[in-house]
Amino acid sequence: MRRLLPRGLRTRLVVAFLLVSALSALTAAALTFHQARAAILDRARDSAVHQLRAQVNSLAPDLPYAPAETDLRTLALQLDRAGGSREGWRTAATYRDGAPVSAAGPAPALPASLRHAASSAHTAVVQRFHHAGKPWLALALPVTREGHPSEPSGLIVYASFSLTEEQGDVATLLSAARAGALPVVLLSVVPALLAARRVLRPVRQLRSAAENMTAGALDTRIRVTGDDELADLGRTFNTMAATLQADAATLRAMESRARRFAADVSHELRTPLAAMTAVTGVLNEDAGSGRLAPETAEALELVADETNKLGRMVEDLMEISRFDAGAAALDLDEIDIGELVGKTLGLRHWQDRVGVNVPQGLRARLDPRRIDVVLANLIGNALRHGGPSVPVDVQARTEDDRLVLTVTDGGPGIPQDTLPHVFDRFTKGDAARTRSEGSGLGLAIAAENARLHGGTLTAANAPGGGAVFTLTLPQEPA
Repeated sequence: MRRLLPRGLRTRLVVAFLLVSALSALTAAALTFHQARAAILDRARDSAVHQLRAQVNSLAPDLPYAPAETDLRTLALQLDRAGGSREGWRTAATYRDGAPVSAAGPAPALPASLRHAASSAHTAVVQRFHHAGKPWLALALPVTREGHPSEPSGLIVYASFSLTEEQGDVATLLSAARAGALPVVLLSVVPALLAARRVLRPVRQLRSAAENMTAGALDTRIRVTGDDELADLGRTFNTMAATLQADAATLRAMESRARRFAADVSHELRTPLAAMTAVTGVLNEDAGSGRLAPETAEALELVADETNKLGRMVEDLMEISRFDAGAAALDLDEIDIGELVGKTLGLRHWQDRVGVNVPQGLRARLDPRRIDVVLANLIGNALRHGGPSVPVDVQARTEDDRLVLTVTDGGPGIPQDTLPHVFDRFTKGDAARTRSEGSGLGLAIAAENARLHGGTLTAANAPGGGAVFTLTLPQEPA
């Protein structure tokens, strides 16, 4: 369904301004028209009443005390002649309850309500009506006795005439009012555009400032003038921007210190760990030769395992630190994907536990060391969480000039609450196992290596059960 109202705020303001202007112009034109129309009709009425009254006052004294029909006809004839240029001017006269008598022919058209009102009135009665589809005005003037203004004589004089000329004047006035309203509305477009521009200038500044802040320019501020609501909004925006800039600077400083701390700790731990690994290696040889007591050999094996885990964690921390510092670089080479997967499995003695489905001759340009790290993390996780008896499959294919590698296991899958955070640092697939072989950084490092190649790494659960990790890489890295 299409929206009836315009979408843009500027358009809405202009339309609203034009509507107000049009309503004001039409209201003013309507009021002017009604007042002018009333004035025209009142002038016609007053002029006719004054003219009829003057003629009656000059002719009535010559009438007999009880005028006959011929006297009434003569009076009507004289009044008809006094009508001048009025269109359709006709008069009639009645005495007591007699019928109206006109000069010639039938009496003029008179509303019954006018005659009824005139029978009990002491002054002129006026009524507008329509006759033959045209507007008319009818007058009834009761005549009083000479010298006794409050005593009716029984004589009532009637007159009616067409208001066609006045109607033409009213129509002309209406056309002029309509024609005058249109230019007013058209001319109001200019002040409407100027007003909309003035009102929307702060809004455009706010939008531009918000876009700059979205792009990272947190030092953006807008110039505020005035004391209206938009000015208050601008001051609020500047306060918000200053707060965000301060908070962002604090967070960046804290993040930088945390990264530096992790990198420094990892670097400092490498030397003692190397010495510990060398010592535990020598002691392991002694334990293997039987020169150490069984309890000592078991404790030594435990220390060696934990030392190796700590060494792997330190290496993972160093790798994450390089990604954070932007120091990670690609060493691209054209390699065979099948050979790369085979070497990854062979180095870790996984070839008997993992199924491989890679087309022969499938090649891509990538960093073999980093993709080996990605595959090792994905396959290692699948083997650990899927169980020793659960098959793990590695597949490769091309889709729309992109290399797609998938690692699938038949295990229980990834919990739904863990799935959105599976690539977060220090997130482990099984939160119940507080001690595991992983550091919680393997999948995070794998995702960073995928991004470094311009690709993506996603995780999902297969419909039939098990986890599916999909590595998508461009054939030519971005």
